[in-house]
Amino acid sequence: MEEKDEHAAPANGAGLVVVANRLPVSLESAPDGTRRWRHSPGGLVSALEPFLRTQQGAWVGWPGAAGQDMPPPQDEGLRLHPVDLSADEVSGFYEGFSNGTLWPLYHDVVMPPEYHRTWWEAYVRVNRKFARAAADVSAPGATVWVQDYQLQLVPAMLRELRPDLRIGFFLHIPFPPVELFMQLPWRTEIIQGLLGADLIGFHRPGGAQNFQWLAGRLAGRESARTVSGTGGAPGEIRVGDRTVKVGAFPISIDAGELDQLARRPAIRRMAEQIRADLGHPKRIILGVDRLDYTKGIDVRLRALHEMLAEGRIEPREVAMVQIATPSRERVEHYVRMREDIERTVGRINGEFGRVGSPVVHYLHTSVGREELAAFYSAADVMLVTPLRDGMNLVCKEYVACRHDLGGALVLSEFAGAAAELTSAFLVNPHHLEEVKTTLHQALNVPADEARRRMTVLREQVLTHDVDHWARSFLTALNAGPAFSHLPSRPPSPGDSTPDPAAPTLRTDWVLT
Repeated sequence: MEEKDEHAAPANGAGLVVVANRLPVSLESAPDGTRRWRHSPGGLVSALEPFLRTQQGAWVGWPGAAGQDMPPPQDEGLRLHPVDLSADEVSGFYEGFSNGTLWPLYHDVVMPPEYHRTWWEAYVRVNRKFARAAADVSAPGATVWVQDYQLQLVPAMLRELRPDLRIGFFLHIPFPPVELFMQLPWRTEIIQGLLGADLIGFHRPGGAQNFQWLAGRLAGRESARTVSGTGGAPGEIRVGDRTVKVGAFPISIDAGELDQLARRPAIRRMAEQIRADLGHPKRIILGVDRLDYTKGIDVRLRALHEMLAEGRIEPREVAMVQIATPSRERVEHYVRMREDIERTVGRINGEFGRVGSPVVHYLHTSVGREELAAFYSAADVMLVTPLRDGMNLVCKEYVACRHDLGGALVLSEFAGAAAELTSAFLVNPHHLEEVKTTLHQALNVPADEARRRMTVLREQVLTHDVDHWARSFLTALNAGPAFSHLPSRPPSPGDSTPDPAAPTLRTDWVLT
């Protein structure tokens, strides 16, 4: 990107390397001052760890603490390569440009993004650190898979260092409409950074189309073929003597593992205890979100408050549980948002709760996987109302846990998952009356209709799991210069909703 730097391929390098903002382990400080490594569970880790172990792979990432000096634990078959960041770099690169500029811009400017040159300079420096770390650990001709919006400059930087590598990039959040992306002062640099990859993946074909247009407009790159839903053909962009592939790969979860977890007798007993602790209400509404302004937590609380005030919900018969995982607690927007949400929860409970029986049970904490499966199993309605979301995996987790075919899913149209989960109760979260009406329908859905909807949802989620996503991407990345011959999967139940930005495309297109 800025400077040419020669890196020789290490003789003992890894054949498959994942480059992500975070390692699959985090460095934690205990109250006594000692520090220890903790495993970080998650969909990305679950998807990619098996591939890395079988190929003696490596994972490059930040360990989650500034200035760490502890060697990371070495898992069998998996090499962890930490990228050390200073406190200033964390502030400028992560809290600043990644989450103060890119995050709101890519989420339809739900909050106004900020543009600061110092943040951008930190973003460039840290991306170069990640690129050099990946170059240092990759074997000759290795496959390197770069993850997400924090590292969009890495593909081009890494290609300059190691042109022998096969480089993939996947964006886990939405790619914005063209008119929004054009606001970014460093728009050309981001596009050029991504074009260093051999394959660029998005959740939706609309995002891939937007990127192709921007590559022509900002980088002067000709599209040899646009993204197509017909036959699952990816798009192509000419970059010198290379062809960059651009496609849609909807991410998913380890659905089979969650399905088996929810079937355990201990989880069923936990679910029964949750209902008892809540006072055996007729209906339980559940929200599970990272505490973020894109998730629409305030929308669902306002809807509940108005429905209670209008008498459409009887407070003695309904209980809502909102789990809000702490997030970016040093950022001012998030501090204010938490205060507003907690104030709204207090108002609802003050007006409609009784002693010992609040209507809303608000948990600002992380919840373990087993307890979360129990909450999913206990909930009659899962309320997922993001204003904008790349995919949203919570809704898929809920479906995977409902082997009893019970429950109802209310899902925002603006979550990427809505294109696949069309048997959910889809809703426009910007339309409060529609949220109220849809929630009322879900709370009162007849049992046979609920079972029919959940049956279709589970077929989709259990068939297209996280392993399918990872294999699809890596197969496409390593299929050589032309992989359009790879067959697309057959249509699944629920494949019908078009992308509003690209009405001629299937929004669930994926390579298999």
